[in-house]
Amino acid sequence: MRTHVRRAPGALAVTLLAAGLAAAGCGSSNSTSSSSSTPSTSGSASAGKSGTIALLLPETKTTRYESADRPFFTDKMKALCADCKVVYSNANQDAALQQNQADQAMTNGAKILVLDPVDSASAASIVAKAKAQNVQVVSYDRLITSAPIDYFVGFDSVKVGQLQGQALLDKLTKDGTATTGQIVWINGAPTDNNAKQFKQGAHSVLDGKVKIAKEYDTPDWSPDKAQSEMEQAITAVGKQNVVGVYAANDGTAGGAVAAMKAAGMSQLPVTGQDAEIAGLQRLLSGDQYMTVYKAVKPEAEAAAQLAYVLLQGKTPANASGVQNNGSKDVPSILLDVQSITKANVNVPIKDGFRSASDVCTAQYADACKAAGIS
Repeated sequence: MRTHVRRAPGALAVTLLAAGLAAAGCGSSNSTSSSSSTPSTSGSASAGKSGTIALLLPETKTTRYESADRPFFTDKMKALCADCKVVYSNANQDAALQQNQADQAMTNGAKILVLDPVDSASAASIVAKAKAQNVQVVSYDRLITSAPIDYFVGFDSVKVGQLQGQALLDKLTKDGTATTGQIVWINGAPTDNNAKQFKQGAHSVLDGKVKIAKEYDTPDWSPDKAQSEMEQAITAVGKQNVVGVYAANDGTAGGAVAAMKAAGMSQLPVTGQDAEIAGLQRLLSGDQYMTVYKAVKPEAEAAAQLAYVLLQGKTPANASGVQNNGSKDVPSILLDVQSITKANVNVPIKDGFRSASDVCTAQYADACKAAGIS
């Protein structure tokens, strides 16, 4: 798939400018796995039009969706719109369920779908139904492919893979093992277009520089499946020959680390993504070398702001990036990403993305103190 990237200007490209859009209050639902909606009970009124917006998230195995994306999105909507209604659903990695949730959201009057697809390709059928009902679709975090979506809000996934690959290569080179051993490569879900782009970016850095012993695509981004893949690779290659692991996110990294510990292997550089609490703790203990921090709060807030602007019938002022999804050049808001190692592990905590109390449990207290986390 061809991808063009042009980054939106401004601080993390999160401020959508639309004249006359005032802040007020709005409500949201509390469902985690099925569609539901709760109208606002606020007595104040927004300056603009009200309506129903659907937030459709893909899964719960990656912890960020329920702990970050959902509350940040709904809180921003609450600040923007007193009389709007948010319909929320999580598909739990079931593409057919997500289709049903989207259908129900539109039946319930949703005029905007903010859709993070379980399957980037099959979600095209959701877009087709939405278009037939004059409902606009914002592809969120994962780019929906081969469909006429209206906007995309997310990160440059190729760059994420490049950061992961470069960090791993730099560490292996520093350790003197880049050319003496082999790495195990654990990608994300093959149905996730982001996973394909992470892979693309990492391969652009690592191909020809390291020897890849085994490479896997991990269904559902499952840490358990990643652990099984790593176990298979250790058996096939021999633990003495493995010098590092490319893991596409912190969940798969956790699976790989568990397999290595069970095999009695020493700590090796392992990549990750999402700055999950467990991932940051592995950085502190040395079990994982790096993660990629994606500032989910500005991403979710940008999506909420965009949805509200569209509800007003306006054109967003800062969707100046472009991602080609195989159907069109999609106007996009693209946010920055950052490589995190033990040396700068405090960044997601200083940003308020993770709390020191959650990361620095008793087991990691000393490591947190050494890293300057308080």
